Amino acid sequence: MNLEEALKSAEEGLRLFADKEEADFNGIKDSTEAAFRNLQAAMFPSHVNPEGLSIAENLRLAGEGLKSAISRLSDDEKAERFTTMLLSKLPEIRRVLWTDIVAAYQGDPAAKSPNEIILAYPAFTAISAYRIAHELYVMNVPLVPRIITEYAHRLTGIDIHPGATIGEYFFIDHGTGVVIGETSTIGHRVKIYQNVTIGAKSFDAAPDGSLVKGIKRHPDIGNNVVIYAGATILGGQTVIGDDCVIGGNVWLTHSVKSGRVVLNER
Repeated sequence: MNLEEALKSAEEGLRLFADKEEADFNGIKDSTEAAFRNLQAAMFPSHVNPEGLSIAENLRLAGEGLKSAISRLSDDEKAERFTTMLLSKLPEIRRVLWTDIVAAYQGDPAAKSPNEIILAYPAFTAISAYRIAHELYVMNVPLVPRIITEYAHRLTGIDIHPGATIGEYFFIDHGTGVVIGETSTIGHRVKIYQNVTIGAKSFDAAPDGSLVKGIKRHPDIGNNVVIYAGATILGGQTVIGDDCVIGGNVWLTHSVKSGRVVLNER
């Protein structure tokens, strides 16, 4: 077989797979990521707005990009409704993001100003993506919320599922390797360090062996909790009470009452 014959054979084989595809998803990822950047620029035009666009122009571009992406996954009417709902929530998202910036500034002695948080801290990008994606997730928008948070994951190494519920004044210090699962809940004023996992202990399976979806799999974290580097907290029945401190490299699969300090045995 020469090169031309190999090309022809590969094309014919691959076409069989392509013909089975239900839809053309090309462009959805790019337009969603661009829309997120425009939303960021609209909320923080003095910091993450490299093209120097006005708030109105960033909002217009974000709206067009989101509507285009969502319409490819549902229909034009739903896409416009979801996009309109998200845009209406942006002032509140911006307000909550400022609490996260305050938490970072107050919680990190190395931080010199809120501007440094916005411009240099990976957690700002990851939490911004999460806060936007979460609003779309609760609207049951398909796929787009996950694209937004995975974009931030790629940039920062912080993996927050858009389905998680996270309170105000949330701070991730350093950030790399943090994983927060879909059904996690996190209260207000929680600080997490690098390489923390808030994940699932195990996965229930149906009789056919497939994983059961849509059930509670991840822990609940209370208010005013600090979780130090490398800690792993697992399980949908695991509850960490208010005002707890979870030490570095602790492995937890059981609940902890409020006010406790949990450390590795020495």
